[in-house]
Amino acid sequence: MTQKTRKIIGWVFTGLLALVFISSAFMKIKGGAQASQGAAALGISLDTLKLIAIVEILSISLFIIPRSGLLGTLLLAAYLGGAIATHLEHGQPVMFPIIIEIIVWITAVIRFPELSKRLATAQ
Repeated sequence: MTQKTRKIIGWVFTGLLALVFISSAFMKIKGGAQASQGAAALGISLDTLKLIAIVEILSISLFIIPRSGLLGTLLLAAYLGGAIATHLEHGQPVMFPIIIEIIVWITAVIRFPELSKRLATAQ
C-alpha cells in the first residue's frame, strides 16, 4: 500500500469516526426522548450525559488533530472501554462499541506509523 493510499484511508476512517462521535455527542447534548430513555436505563442523569458528550467531543477532536492523535486514540479507547463495561453491566448489546473500538485502533495504526512500529516491536 502506497503512502498516499494509506493517508487517504486513514482520513476516510477518521472522518467516519468523527461523524459517529460528534453525532452521538450532539444527541446527548440535545437531550431528546431517546437520550433521556437511554440515560434512565443506565441510571445516568441528564447532566452526567452532557458531561459524557463533552468528553466525546474532546476525545475525537484530539484524535483528528495529527499532533495529538495518539492521545485522542487513548482517550477514545478508554471511553469505549467504559461504554462496553456499562453495556455489559446493564445487559445491553456490546457489539456496536466493540466494532467502533476496533475501527479506532485500525485507524490509529494506519494514521500513526509510530504506533504501528511500537506495536510490532512490543515484547
